[in-house]
Amino acid sequence: MPTLALADLSDLVARALERAGASRRQAEPAAAALAIAEAQGLASHGLARVPLYCAHLRAGRTDGRAEPRIASAKPAAVLIDAACGMAFAACALAVQEAIARARSNGAAFAGVTNSNHFGVAALHLMPVAENGFVGLAFGNSPAAMAAWGGKRPLFGTNPIAAVFPRRDGRPLVIDLSLSEVARGKLLVAAREKKSIPPSWALDRDGRVTTDPQAGLSGSMLPAGGVKGAMLALVVELLCVALTGAAYGFEADSFFSDTGNRPRIGQAFLVIDPGALAGRDAYLERIETLISAMLADGDVRLPGARRLEHEAHARRDGVRVDDALYEDLRKLADA
Repeated sequence: MPTLALADLSDLVARALERAGASRRQAEPAAAALAIAEAQGLASHGLARVPLYCAHLRAGRTDGRAEPRIASAKPAAVLIDAACGMAFAACALAVQEAIARARSNGAAFAGVTNSNHFGVAALHLMPVAENGFVGLAFGNSPAAMAAWGGKRPLFGTNPIAAVFPRRDGRPLVIDLSLSEVARGKLLVAAREKKSIPPSWALDRDGRVTTDPQAGLSGSMLPAGGVKGAMLALVVELLCVALTGAAYGFEADSFFSDTGNRPRIGQAFLVIDPGALAGRDAYLERIETLISAMLADGDVRLPGARRLEHEAHARRDGVRVDDALYEDLRKLADA
């Protein structure tokens, strides 16, 4: 099992994406995000996605030459058109604009339309925390969950993420999908020929399944039952009704080589603590809560493990499964 430096892994992925038709501007941020996801131990949103991204580029489901642009703007709100390209460059532009506007206005909302799979939601928010701001991220995705009481998948797994900076320590990083697990975990289980727990998914006939392939063809179960389904609805509306993007049921699956251009949406909210109770009050309140949480020895701060994995990977490299590494090399080398 080879071990690659994070920069080398990112370069390998970028070469694969470029060979499949992505411009350098599209490939580099996508490759960096996928490599960091792998480094953080989030395999479902890491290197396993590269063959799918490459297939979508070749099939025209993703426009590898797209240039994200500002479609409309007001002082505290901005809409970015991803132009059916990869999501990462467009989301980086959205977050950059939201930070600048929050600095001037106290808070800012940035939407992204005509977008694609955006990987680990929280990774887009790290520049927000680095600037001392609070950030929220939302994304819709191709239909994978039914509305509560229904059978037909309408909503995506629709991740929500948040970052809260701290005075000295690493930021709190909260990141979750609104299905019981992220759909990418079924992809990993299918690739590794493993079964899944019965609480994860239903097959296309609405029956509980332990077969990840049947789950990918069926629907995901929402986290927390009706509450998860309602939160998925909120994310769908934030990312689509405000941006003009496509609803989950209008986008073909990410897990198929063929299909339409997803045209889904993302949304980012950036808040300057200094515009409210003040930065000092915010930092004191954050640390007070963290101290109370850590007084119970069994509590682990959200995001701590993934950030520790990333720090370890930056120091010692990332181990890559033999078969997956060979796939990446074939995709990257002419």
